[in-house]
Amino acid sequence: MDTLKTVSNEMAALVESVGEGIVRINARRRTPATGVIMTEDGMIATANHIVRREENILVGLPNGDEVNAAFVGRDPSTGLAIIKAEATSLTVPNWVTSDSAKVGHLVLALGRPGQSVQATLGVISALGDSFQIEGGGRIDRYVQTDVVMYPGFSGGPLVSADGAVYGLNNSMLMRGTSLTIPTETVQRVGEALMRDGHIKRGYLGVTAQTVRLPEATAAQAEQETGLLVADVAANSPAADGGVLLGDVIVAMGGKPTHSMEELLSMLVGDAVGQQIDLAVVRGGAMATLPVTIGERE
Repeated sequence: MDTLKTVSNEMAALVESVGEGIVRINARRRTPATGVIMTEDGMIATANHIVRREENILVGLPNGDEVNAAFVGRDPSTGLAIIKAEATSLTVPNWVTSDSAKVGHLVLALGRPGQSVQATLGVISALGDSFQIEGGGRIDRYVQTDVVMYPGFSGGPLVSADGAVYGLNNSMLMRGTSLTIPTETVQRVGEALMRDGHIKRGYLGVTAQTVRLPEATAAQAEQETGLLVADVAANSPAADGGVLLGDVIVAMGGKPTHSMEELLSMLVGDAVGQQIDLAVVRGGAMATLPVTIGERE
């Protein structure tokens, strides 16, 4: 009994401590949701789908005060949004990467849809590598839990047994699955939103489909498939770089391309404005085309 009491008291103390770093966000008609403080001067990370309006955003602070907040930016492709509360000297929780997380670890999901912090207990049920979701967004690690996502918990933190924040919970990223956007993604995307107000996405301007390469070409390219170009948009980076209908793209920037999803994953913000070599098969011969990546509107 003493052991259970000790664990219970420590868990309650953990919730209270981490709760100083989470806020209530009222930016939609329905139930308010949750956000996690990123900087002492009011930068807050939350789930994109709960920021329905970009004006008249209200934030409930841990001390009970309610302040106005400005919309900073959003990235629907990773399910993240950043707002800035009119507040200073806020408590920033201990954000950590998910490297130390293991399947079976106990975790807490916290939310502040009301005045006080709410919590639910679960375990990490699955971990995986980075993956890409619809729209081209890349999540740095697959983190699945069995925590119950109560109304208003989206945008709240997933907390380790020692009080560290592994990332943000999001109930809409993958329907029917409780996924956490890991700290690595929150910080990477959050910094870009705070700097630019949006996420830069690269634009090449081709439509292509996966095809199997002839045996001789496959041996030369050291891969069995490539991307057959079915369309090249007028005045696009691909058109300016000399890409033609019928070309088969086998690599971009030295990385093999087997699918459009793989190609899109390479068109990240850092690629915008950069000249990248496209390796293509044209008429049975290999060719290299320098292409300057544009920015997708």
